[in-house]
Amino acid sequence: QVQLVESGGGLVQAGGSLRLSCAASGLTFSKYTMGWFRQAPGKEREFVAAVSGTGGSTNYADSVKGRFTISRDAARNTVYLQMNSLKPGDTAVYSCAADRYGLRYAQISEYDYWGQGTQVTVSS
Repeated sequence: QVQLVESGGGLVQAGGSLRLSCAASGLTFSKYTMGWFRQAPGKEREFVAAVSGTGGSTNYADSVKGRFTISRDAARNTVYLQMNSLKPGDTAVYSCAADRYGLRYAQISEYDYWGQGTQVTVSS
């Protein structure tokens, strides 16, 4: 069965960096757009970033543009989210997800598979 397993979350001070990883198994990795979403306490889940199956196209939420970078490694079936210049407002549970078609990459309902999430906490 399909599994998406995130890692790399933790506690970091404002201005610091973290790199999240999401290891995928049970699917043909190159056929899926991969996305990162986050959910802060009391808030709706929101889109963060997405990368196409080939890795040639990336998209970001305005709130993270210029600070976060999404990438993927086909040999490892892994997608990454490099997060720099972190702010307390970035505190959330971050989840990766896989979308077979990638046409509406920012929409939660388009994604077929989800990981369990990893906590990121940014202290001021």
